[in-house]
Amino acid sequence: MHVLYIFIDGVGYAPAGETNPVCPAVCPTLCRLMEGAVRLDACLNVPGLPQSATGQATLYTGVNAAQVMGRHKEGFPGPTLCKLLQEDNLFMALHRRGLRVCFADAYFADTAEELAARRFKSVTTIMSLTEPDTLRFQRDMLAGRAVVHDLTRAAIVPKGYTGPLISPETAAEQLLSIAAENDFTLFEYFLTDIAGHSQDRTRAEQVLRSLDAFLTRVESGRDEDTLLLITSDHGNVEDLGTRGHTFNSVPLIVLGPHAEEVCAGAVSLMDVMPRLLRVL
Repeated sequence: MHVLYIFIDGVGYAPAGETNPVCPAVCPTLCRLMEGAVRLDACLNVPGLPQSATGQATLYTGVNAAQVMGRHKEGFPGPTLCKLLQEDNLFMALHRRGLRVCFADAYFADTAEELAARRFKSVTTIMSLTEPDTLRFQRDMLAGRAVVHDLTRAAIVPKGYTGPLISPETAAEQLLSIAAENDFTLFEYFLTDIAGHSQDRTRAEQVLRSLDAFLTRVESGRDEDTLLLITSDHGNVEDLGTRGHTFNSVPLIVLGPHAEEVCAGAVSLMDVMPRLLRVL
């Protein structure tokens, strides 16, 4: 069995309305998948709006990172969350089992040392640096063995990329090929959260349509031996009436072998990692 884990930043449940672009007219595949999904609590019994650093750390450790911090932590992890991630995380747990693990997002860098030297490192960067062989770089992207976080590569043009752009469907096909070569593959998509913060309906719809084309191809191209898991860390883009995050629940979408086992009894972000480890 192969596992393909797609993390979509900042997508939650909200009633239909003019401030919610997550609707069938914009992203029919995502809406259909969310309709049949488990709804996870992202608040974690900690006051305040859910945030990225603690939400993602919780997803990838199974520990209530917001409770460890005493609050929800936005943006990049500080010393407390870094320590939590370096002690144990999803990549480390899978490596201990001898599984082939890949973080499929292409870093616009050349080495793990370059990433380690950066001042600001994401939750996943910290997690990946504990197991550097999970990382993918520019050379992997050019060979079709990694996918840029925006799917099309347009986001790295301002950073100096001069190669061809690709379609969301092509990005999906590349990700499926990567997943077929590994026991566990993670891919993260962040533009939904950025669009939500912008409160720009046109921008949000463009992002969601691109994501939906990608997810449509992933779903149709997934083979029967691949467990597909899609989730988020907090709500945001589903309510453009606010610039910040939301208290809304987030989806846990699971398709394929052991899907019922992964979903059974899941109620919060803390439940994702333990169930993944159980089926692997």
